[in-house]
Amino acid sequence: MKIFDKQIWRPTGLLVLVLVLAGAIAYWVYGGDIHWSGYITMMCFYVAMFLVGAYAATRNSAADTAGVLLAGRALPLWIAAGTMGATWVDGGYLNGTAEYTATAGLVWVQAPWGYAFSLILGGLFFARPMRRRRFFTMIDPLEQRFGKRMGAVLFLPALCGEIFWTAAILTALGTTFGTVIGLETTPAIILSALIAITYTALGGLWAVALTDVVQMALLIIGLYLVVPFVLESTGGIGHTLESYSQNMGKGASFWPSAEFLGDYYWVWWDSALLLMLGGIPWQVYFQRVLASKDERTAVRLSIFAGLICFVAAAPAVLIGIAGNVADWEALGTTAPPTGSATLPWAIRYLTNPWVAVIGLGAVAAAVMSSVDSSILSASSMAVWNVFRPLFRPEISNEGLSRSIGKAIWIIGVAATLLALKITSVYQLWFLCSDFVYCLLFPALVCALFDPKANFPGALSGFLVAFILRFGGGEPTLGIPALIPYPSAPDGAVLFPYKTLAMLSGLVVIMAVSRLTQHSHPTRPLSTVEE
Repeated sequence: MKIFDKQIWRPTGLLVLVLVLAGAIAYWVYGGDIHWSGYITMMCFYVAMFLVGAYAATRNSAADTAGVLLAGRALPLWIAAGTMGATWVDGGYLNGTAEYTATAGLVWVQAPWGYAFSLILGGLFFARPMRRRRFFTMIDPLEQRFGKRMGAVLFLPALCGEIFWTAAILTALGTTFGTVIGLETTPAIILSALIAITYTALGGLWAVALTDVVQMALLIIGLYLVVPFVLESTGGIGHTLESYSQNMGKGASFWPSAEFLGDYYWVWWDSALLLMLGGIPWQVYFQRVLASKDERTAVRLSIFAGLICFVAAAPAVLIGIAGNVADWEALGTTAPPTGSATLPWAIRYLTNPWVAVIGLGAVAAAVMSSVDSSILSASSMAVWNVFRPLFRPEISNEGLSRSIGKAIWIIGVAATLLALKITSVYQLWFLCSDFVYCLLFPALVCALFDPKANFPGALSGFLVAFILRFGGGEPTLGIPALIPYPSAPDGAVLFPYKTLAMLSGLVVIMAVSRLTQHSHPTRPLSTVEE
């Protein structure tokens, strides 16, 4: 073990210097408004995570592409399941779950169980054929079946999904950091992103996987320690659940009630399918599948990670319930200013200062374990499936590894800038799977399971799905509705148009592919040679 390797201690020393300077600036700007013991604790946590990531960098000294992208395809089950679970349970997962539990009711808290089921479904149906062919990225089967240019087109929704997801979870951390410690959102986001980007660029997937395992343990322990203090502030679990049921009525159940949802009943199912199926076609998921040591491990890690997601969601749900019923005035403060502030508000004002720091550490662990994974995934696709085949087909392993490092910085900075503009964590979190569900899922299904799928079919399906999806508008991005789907008076679309777009794209791919077999014969999938 290279404990005293300069490759570890030089960047770590530079990081410590940066954190000390940041603390000095924060003291000059904020003075006594910052919870300094919490700030110092969090800085120690960041240094520890960076040390683990920097150590992992020494495992990639040969600049091998498989080592950077897939940890040499050597991840054992316990590390693979840990990094998969930690990746899915991010800041958006926690903050968004608490937000919607408190404001919309459990019936609309779909993302935690939807993403958990997506991992299980991915393991049962997608993990084995992907791992068997030894692909490097999720785009590889798309590129083999539909061609390099179509692979580059399908890369775009995958890239957007990863960037939006990274931005959402950075925003969740910034909100929590600012509320609990007293630091403003902007410096909290920038500082956290800088650390995650740096160790990801240094160590590749080994850095991400090893830090994820540590962060997953901190996340589970931290959240389950916070929950009893939060519930005690709202009268205990029995009183809290009873009060919440009275406040939310039928909305206090996870199961959809047509009576409660009314016109939004089919919208609920549209969102549910989006999360369960739209959570599958992610490079951040398949990167772990492809890095596992064999097919059996790939399947098992997906199922275990899905179970981890269920376990990690429970504390966030309970905190959201407490946030809904809490008498904030009696506790000496005001109600959370926004729904997305529910979790940090509860951590700060329904617990004591040290417990609040533990809760912040749990959220920080969740964020960093997902930010590094998402940035690495997007960079892997950008370099392996776009830059390499279209611009540098003869690039060496060393050149490819350097390019991935540069891409990590570019994509990480882009996501950080977007995070500074976000208002709702949950909306952007949903939008991530929205893109891949409508545009990418049909192509991936056909590439893997339809032997007649070809380029004209994929292009036609993509265009049809794009028109049907974005014809319904997108308020989060300021896109107006162009197709007159049935809508509510406030403009919300009541028709399950996202599932319509996905199914239409799927049918069009299969139909057009069969009509164009003579002019564009299908391309078979093959095992990737390393």
